[in-house]
Amino acid sequence: MDYPVAIIGGGPVGLAAASRLHEEGLPFHLFEQGDVVAPAVRGWGHVRLFSPWRYLIDDSARRLLDAEGWVEPDPDEIPLGHEVVARYLEPLARASALAEHIHLGTRVAAVSRAGLDRVKSPGRAERPFVLDVIDADGRRRQLLARAVIDASGTWHQPNPLGSTGYWAEGERELADRIHYGIPDVAGAHRNRYAGRRVAVVGSGHSAFHVLLDLARLSEEGTEVTWLLRAGGPAFGGEGADALTERGRLGQRARALTEAGGVQVVTGFATRRVVPASDGVTLEAFDGARSPVVDEVVVATGYRPDPWITRELRLDLDPVVEAPARLAPLIDPNLHSCGTVPPHGYRELTHPERDFYTVGMKSYGRAPTFLLVTGYEQVRSVVKAIAGDLEAAGRVELDLPETGVCNVPDPGAALAAVATAAVGAGAVRSAGAGSADGQGGCCG
Repeated sequence: MDYPVAIIGGGPVGLAAASRLHEEGLPFHLFEQGDVVAPAVRGWGHVRLFSPWRYLIDDSARRLLDAEGWVEPDPDEIPLGHEVVARYLEPLARASALAEHIHLGTRVAAVSRAGLDRVKSPGRAERPFVLDVIDADGRRRQLLARAVIDASGTWHQPNPLGSTGYWAEGERELADRIHYGIPDVAGAHRNRYAGRRVAVVGSGHSAFHVLLDLARLSEEGTEVTWLLRAGGPAFGGEGADALTERGRLGQRARALTEAGGVQVVTGFATRRVVPASDGVTLEAFDGARSPVVDEVVVATGYRPDPWITRELRLDLDPVVEAPARLAPLIDPNLHSCGTVPPHGYRELTHPERDFYTVGMKSYGRAPTFLLVTGYEQVRSVVKAIAGDLEAAGRVELDLPETGVCNVPDPGAALAAVATAAVGAGAVRSAGAGSADGQGGCCG
């Protein structure tokens, strides 16, 4: 087809896809519903990433920027989120090769096939995709595309406080006391948490960030309760983590809890949020109640929004909601060893030909993701769209090891990994890093 490729999402992985398509000489349009590129990264701009710059810049983007006189950051420096935007993503979006193809304030409301709903099969693969697009002024258009790369992420879909996966009773009614993600405790949100009683829900690196930030306000009277669904806290690979910043974060969180800097409550599965005379309390399914608090921070990750693709034929794993071939490699129920084989277009393929989910959204509800993983995904996918299947299948990726290996069922995990690796034609094993479902916030 002569139609352009459509990219949904203007974050790091979506912009990398645009750069790759430019290199291949393929026409494209990138649609970002925010008024600026990378709105999700800006949302956690105050957070320091796990990864140094060497893992944060896509190779094709680097080549494009170098041609425009860009000064690359120190590869060993570990930036804040807003520095990634200012020093890399904004210059990339302004590059002459990409700028005119980036449509800001433009929301993709739905994706389907021209003239066909999900049920119709004859000639389906030969039809172009139709994107239902809404401009900033509310004007609705339908645009055609030869392929679609969905890099829209998960940022706008936080997991709820309720331990069932649904909203807890009272959660939405008391939403003014709840923050999802990592609040800017030292900056914009300081007055909300200084001198207050705060409950933090979550067990991963995002929760570590929140606990450590809140601990800095202890001299102002801030009291912190850490509610864990599991039987006890786990602090990641710590000193064995190949990403020093990620390991240090776990070490600092451990030191904080061991020093009594936070009150730790384990085995707490939230059922409801209950108003109290001077705050709120959380109630678990076993009837246990948290201390009364003024604020609740929910750092339990994010999940994909499947609505825009409901008329497409997607093969999603029923557990983690990732593409079915990728899911066994990232399912935390199978393993958390950091042994995800390199993967590309084969693992990201759906029955709907030429539709690919990439970036954090491709991992569904699984928490193990680094930006460099998304960059390799789009390199492979764009090569496949361009028709170079040999290059698309030659997937190589070295990721820093987490230093953690927790395998409830080693046989099942190894079998799943081996099966998927053979199907992928993998040439090199790789470790997985953790972004704690934070849309790549920390990796």
